[in-house]
Amino acid sequence: MQFKLEATRNKARAATITTAHSTIKTPVFMPVGTQGTVKALDANDLLSMGAKIILGNTYHLYLRPGSPLIKKMGGLHGFSKFPNSFLTDSGGFQAFSLSDNSKPDANGIMFKSHIDGSKHYFTPESVLDTQYELGSDIMMILDDLVALPNTKERIKESIERTTDWAKKAITYHKSQQEKGIGVDQNIFAIIQGGTDKEFREISAKQLCALEDYDGFAIGGLSVGEPNADMYETVEWTTQFMPEDKPRYLMGVGTPEDLIENIHRGVDMFDCVMPTRNARNGTLFTSTGRLNIRNAQFKDDARPLDEECDCYTCQNFTRAYLNHLFRAGEITINRLTSIHNIHYYLNLMTQSREAILEDRWDEFRAEFYKKREK
Repeated sequence: MQFKLEATRNKARAATITTAHSTIKTPVFMPVGTQGTVKALDANDLLSMGAKIILGNTYHLYLRPGSPLIKKMGGLHGFSKFPNSFLTDSGGFQAFSLSDNSKPDANGIMFKSHIDGSKHYFTPESVLDTQYELGSDIMMILDDLVALPNTKERIKESIERTTDWAKKAITYHKSQQEKGIGVDQNIFAIIQGGTDKEFREISAKQLCALEDYDGFAIGGLSVGEPNADMYETVEWTTQFMPEDKPRYLMGVGTPEDLIENIHRGVDMFDCVMPTRNARNGTLFTSTGRLNIRNAQFKDDARPLDEECDCYTCQNFTRAYLNHLFRAGEITINRLTSIHNIHYYLNLMTQSREAILEDRWDEFRAEFYKKREK
């Protein structure tokens, strides 16, 4: 993987990431394709919107259909027919979100399948083995994520365990690459520490000292803490992260979250919010959110967003989309998902252009001004 930092405006950054499958311009939003597909969309939809990287989930793909089958079908790229880059999460977040069915210990995470109740054990090495078979371009390591708020004792245990697993993972990855396995795959470590500045600094310094990592992520946020705490934690943490490697904030968030964390030095984002909200009828526009289910749109001949050039806005009215939703037509999920993903990708393109053209502060102010109207 190559990383080239092209411009900075205060802390906001514009860069280029080159993997074996695509060239990625940052800041970048990665649509979430948990099961190897972004819900309601296919590879052609994503390509038409210019998506250069999407996210798959190791936990879910390990359970169904299984990484050996995906490897047999040409990895995620051959299986899904999305030719650009994939990033795969390690399963640490699923262990957190399905905590009733999982239990971490010093060596890994034991969990019960949410599908059939069968027991499985993830270790720092085993999740990489799964991701080698998936063929993802960026592999996330196993981390120990905790809910917030939490005790200092549990957060301290979390960062110690995450660092230990990171050391095991990078050692294993390098040994596998010497055998010709995963040579075109990259590996990111995940900084933990809750909203505690001392623990974040410790975790960041310990992990970023492991120089063989290709990039670093900030994990364990947007899990119940106030937005202000999340922004403050990101701003504190990025100062300890290398300038010459990608910075990824996991599982975040709203358009406002993206703008605020770009402002604090983050390059990469992912979140289910645009597609999950799309299926519920909530659309993101240049002037804020719009709920297409509302009766006021029944005879509205305007597009969702008059500033948007996505397929949905260029071809369909609010009235038609309101009708599809009320009639229960599944087409609505595709059309609204196209719009929301396009909006997020376009917001990143506009952010990048603003950074490169030295007008980031003006762009950020205009972003909020439109919402006030």
